[in-house]
Amino acid sequence: RDGEPSSYILTAAHVIADATRVEVVTADGSRVDAEVIELDSMTDLAIIEVPLRRPGLTFAAKTPAPGTHVCALGHPFGLPLSMSCGIVSGSLRSNLGFNAVELFVQTDAAVNPGVSGGALVSADGRLVGMISAIFTKDADIDAGVNFAVSVGLIEQWSRKFSASEP
Repeated sequence: RDGEPSSYILTAAHVIADATRVEVVTADGSRVDAEVIELDSMTDLAIIEVPLRRPGLTFAAKTPAPGTHVCALGHPFGLPLSMSCGIVSGSLRSNLGFNAVELFVQTDAAVNPGVSGGALVSADGRLVGMISAIFTKDADIDAGVNFAVSVGLIEQWSRKFSASEP
């Protein structure tokens, strides 16, 4: 958080929920094993830990308004370190049926398989959400209606997580 180095990584719970082993690929292509620290399917949030310390993203101060420029970071279809940009289409969406607890930022930035758990960042590089869901009808492809768990929900959840740490 706030750019401070950390060995913790936030990701989508559905990405690692059934994994028997979690591996992280760093920007330089190195591979390191990660340990699942916390997994919450109700919010689709998970924390993993790696034996490295890297700077974190600074959280946005507030949920961006519709029309705000954002970019989704991830690995669509296995393509490393990809970014797609668009706008916030809606703020604080809930009751969509993806997760038991929802507070999403909706975006039209292209989100395809492999982007789940990636960051949704503002034009100045601040975290506004974590990619969680795409709305599709017949195929697992981007339809321009994509959802990121909002920073507000991430902060609420991480305070609960931090309080439970020894």
